[in-house]
Amino acid sequence: MNKHFEDARYYLKRAGKTATKGVKEELEPVEERFRELTGKEVEPEPSRLEAVKADLKELQGKAEGEAEEALADARRKIGEYRGKEEPEA
Repeated sequence: MNKHFEDARYYLKRAGKTATKGVKEELEPVEERFRELTGKEVEPEPSRLEAVKADLKELQGKAEGEAEEALADARRKIGEYRGKEEPEA
């Protein structure tokens, strides 16, 4: 019996997606006409590639910041180490 419910759920989900596509397709001319009358333009959604590029830029910035912090920490430790050595005459 569970298999029947799984099948029914699958087909209902598929029917819902198909209906959604159909409604969007039917309303597309109405939306275009509305935008013409109101003067509003469609804002393009960022493509997947653009989203990935933005994420990579953010990661690059974080990595650069962490690298700078690590270098500063290493320089500080080296300075402390050298400061503890006996000065050469």
